[in-house]
Amino acid sequence: MAVMEPPFTLETATDHYDIRKYGPLRVAESRVEAGFDEAGTRGFKLLARYISGDNQSRTKVAGPSFESQHAPSETIAMTAPVCQEQSPWGFMIQFAMPASFTLATLPKPDDPRVLLREIPPRRMAVHRYSGGWSEGLYQKHRKAFVAALKKDGVPTTGGPVFARFNSPFVPWFLRRNEIWLEVATP
Repeated sequence: MAVMEPPFTLETATDHYDIRKYGPLRVAESRVEAGFDEAGTRGFKLLARYISGDNQSRTKVAGPSFESQHAPSETIAMTAPVCQEQSPWGFMIQFAMPASFTLATLPKPDDPRVLLREIPPRRMAVHRYSGGWSEGLYQKHRKAFVAALKKDGVPTTGGPVFARFNSPFVPWFLRRNEIWLEVATP
C-alpha cells in the first residue's frame, strides 16, 4: 500500500543513521498513560478512530489504497509514521497528517483526548531498523544509535521518538521502524 510520509531533505547518511531536515508537520496526537507496548496499541486505536471519521465533519480515510489526494470533508489520506514518545506521565502517540491540511482545515476531533498541533521544522538524526515493535528491540537499537551519535559528536536534544511505518498486518520481519532524535543547534 502506498502511504504518504512527511517529506524531508537528506543531509548526511552513515552506516548507522541519517541526518534529515523536516519541514513543519501537523499531527493528531494523544497522551496515553500506559507502558511502552500498551501505549502504542491504545494510542493507535484512538487516533485511527479520529482519521476514520470520529471527528466533527465525519472525514474518513480513503479506501484500501490509502489515496494521497483528498477533498476536504471527505477523506484524510493515511500517513506514516505513527510516532511514540515517552513523557513523565506515559507516552504521546502521534499520526502525521497530510501536508495538504493546515491546522485550520483539519477536522476537529470529537474525542477530547485527540489533540491537533503543528511541529516546527527540525533536523533529526534517524536510525532505521526492521523487526517487531517490542520495547526490548527498540531499546537495543536506541542504545546503539545513541552510542553512534556520541562517537560521531552529534549533539541531540529531547527524548527519542519511536516511528512505526507499517500496519500490524505486515509480517514483523518486513516492518520498517525508525528512532528519531532531534539534532541540537549550536
